[in-house]
Parts: sequence; structure tokens; C-alpha cells
Amino acid sequence: MTDTIWLDEAHLKCDFIRAGGPGGQHVNKAATAVQLRYDVISSALPSYVKTRLRAIAGQKMTAEGEIVIVARASRSQEDNRHEALDRLIELIRQASIVPKARRKTRPSVSSKERRLKEKSKRAGVKKMRRKGGEE
Repeated sequence: MTDTIWLDEAHLKCDFIRAGGPGGQHVNKAATAVQLRYDVISSALPSYVKTRLRAIAGQKMTAEGEIVIVARASRSQEDNRHEALDRLIELIRQASIVPKARRKTRPSVSSKERRLKEKSKRAGVKKMRRKGGEE
């Protein structure tokens, strides 16, 4: 994937399961959908990638630390396997990007003045809309 990150085939497990949907009698016999499992905890990924993967993967990650990806778009096992692998690689690629640290900023004095001036202007407009007796 990158110079420092690679996938070890030993941590990948592919199971072929039956896919639902249209397909006639063939769909009941052929197991074309792919369930790809990748063991993140025992993999050789850097620790920061593992931490980000846990956050990014969401429900795709089990409590045991495995990412489960199901691909069933195609009627071909090979196509579904490639799609699942591509999705896993993309997920790991996203996790390897370190997010930019947020720097705290404060509003400028002039922006505060502009905001307060606009607020008082709006308050004046609303005050003029009221009936004459109210204050």
C-alpha cells in the first residue's frame, strides 16, 4: 500500500457465503458473496494506524479487533474478493493519514465589534415592529 505499511496475507481470512437477491436457482447453490476478515490487533500495522482504524471502522470492527467487510455486488467470487480487498485497503489508507492538529484561535476585536453592532441593529429593527405601548 505505502512504503511503510503493507498487508500480511496471514492476517486475512476470506469466507464465501451465499448472497441474497435475484439469480434464480443458481443463487441457492453458489456462494459468491465474500466475507473478508482482517485481524488488526495481531497485524504489523503501526500503532497510530491501529488506533485510527478502530475509530474509522466503526461497526465493521468486532470486539476481538477484526475488521469484517462483506462484498456481494458481483456474481463472481473473484470480483467480490477484489472489491472487499480494495475496500479494506482504502480503509487502511484513510487511517494512515494523520489528521491535521487543530490550533485554537480567537475572534479579532473588530469582528467582535461588528457582531455586536449587527446585534444591536437587529434588536432595533425588532423593537420598531412592536406595538407602540410596549417597551
